[in-house]
Parts: sequence; C-alpha cells; structure tokens
Amino acid sequence: MTTNTAEKLLRDIDTVNPVMPYLRQERIPHIWCPSCGIGTTVNCFTRALTESGMDLDQIAVVSGIGCTGRVAGYLNLDSFHTTHGRAIPFATGLKLANPKLKVVVYSGDGDLTAIGGNHFMHAARRNMDLMVVCVNNFTYGMTGGQVAPTTPVGAIASTSPYGCFEHPFNLPFLAESSGAVYVARWTSFHVRHIAHSMVEAIQKKGFSFIEILAPCPTLYQRRNKMGDGLETMKFYKQRSIIKNGARTHEVDINLQGEIVVGKFVDIERPTLQQTMDQQLRQKLRDQYAGTGGA
Repeated sequence: MTTNTAEKLLRDIDTVNPVMPYLRQERIPHIWCPSCGIGTTVNCFTRALTESGMDLDQIAVVSGIGCTGRVAGYLNLDSFHTTHGRAIPFATGLKLANPKLKVVVYSGDGDLTAIGGNHFMHAARRNMDLMVVCVNNFTYGMTGGQVAPTTPVGAIASTSPYGCFEHPFNLPFLAESSGAVYVARWTSFHVRHIAHSMVEAIQKKGFSFIEILAPCPTLYQRRNKMGDGLETMKFYKQRSIIKNGARTHEVDINLQGEIVVGKFVDIERPTLQQTMDQQLRQKLRDQYAGTGGA
C-alpha cells in the first residue's frame, strides 16, 4: 500500500485551507454551532497529523455520542462513530485486533466520563495504547445542556436552574490516578499547545489523555452569561495559567477561577500488550505466537 502521509495529501490537492484534505467533503457543512470550540480542536489535530508525518492509513479515529462524537464522521480517515459511552472499549478491541494501528479516541466529557467513565478508568489502568482526546464544554451540548460530570459547582444548566451542586471530576487527576502515562490540558485558545501535545500523544506508547476546554456558546456560555465565543476566548486567555508538571490533584476547575493548563504527566510504563506478551511468553514459551503488539 502506498504510504498515505499528510504531506502527500497536501501536494496532491490544490486547496487554500490545509485542513480540507483531512475532511470528508460530502459531510460539509458540519452541525457545530458558530464559535463552538470543537472545530478548532479538529484543526489542531490535522496539524498534528501533518507534523507527525504518520502514515494516515495506520490511524483510526473512534468517537462516541454527542457534539464531539461527530468528529469521527467528518475526518477523512478510517473512523468509527460508536454507541454512547462505548468509544474506548470499541477502540480497545480495534487496537488488540490490529496492533499496528494508532487508535485515537475523540469524544466529549459526557460520553467519556459519564456513561463511559468505567471504560475510561480501566483503559488507563491497563495502559491500553490509545490516544484519548476529551473536548470538555462542561455540559451535554447536543441533548439540551444538562449537568455533566464536569459542570462546575454553581453553573446553570437545564437540569440545575439554580446552579449545579455536584462536585465535578478533575479529569487530569482522574486520568493520572487511573494510570495514564501522558496527561495534558489546554483550552481551545491554546491552539499551538494543543497541536504540540497531540504530536507527543500520538507518538506515545500507552494511554495518553488530552483534555481540551472548549466553549458551548449555545447552551453553557449563554446560560452562565459568559458572552459569545470571542468573549470565551478572552476569558481563557485571561484566566489560564500554564503550569507544566503541575500536580493533577491541584488543577480543579471552578466557575470563574483560574484555569491551570499544561502538560502534567509524561512517564513510561509497559502497555497492556507488552505486559500480556511478556507474561504469556514466560508461561507458554515456544507455544506462544505473540500478539504482534509493540
């Protein structure tokens, strides 16, 4: 098979916008609202693919349900739009079936950490070789703006008209404490940082997690009187503090406080496939053919 790199696509297609070769043109226009941050993250992802120089035929993108779940359908890559909360187990099966693939899970905070929370924790515990991108807009944007596992205390939602009173997940802390080997958080304002982290994560062996805070202007921003998308970008710029290596248990997010961003975790430990291969080879010796995992 001919190597299908980003550089080759850009050479072969006469286009002004470098993102266009990565998109399924028949799916455009997209369903995202004006000034939604999800499209910005996709732009960063395509730039990361270009910079990484990876064979695009060896990348698969898996997503779940929700606004961010539409990413898989728009990308001109092997992609799978799965059922609610099941993006990670689907991606796990895909990786085990074809260890040569780089499997990227791309979904939202509700899909990955509510109904999908159990799968999230166990994939990190096993150190499954996946890159997980969570676009966190603090709400269920597609289904009415209900309280999500990440909604800050005091925030207004359709199911909390007087303010959320449930303490939200600190996603970087959840990822690290579950066993992730790479953990970063950025906002959709930090486009170059996002792209750089995605390059690092896509080249990393093991469970890599990137949280990207992004506005939902139609529901979350409007209900909480945070202005339009531009005002939210200004908010991110003013309130974000880059603290690479920060302790993840100290990076909680509240409604109007500072936002700690950066690369928090970057360590090495054996992946699930490496551990499995090593143990089965010790037990079965010549009877074991191996999984082909790296």
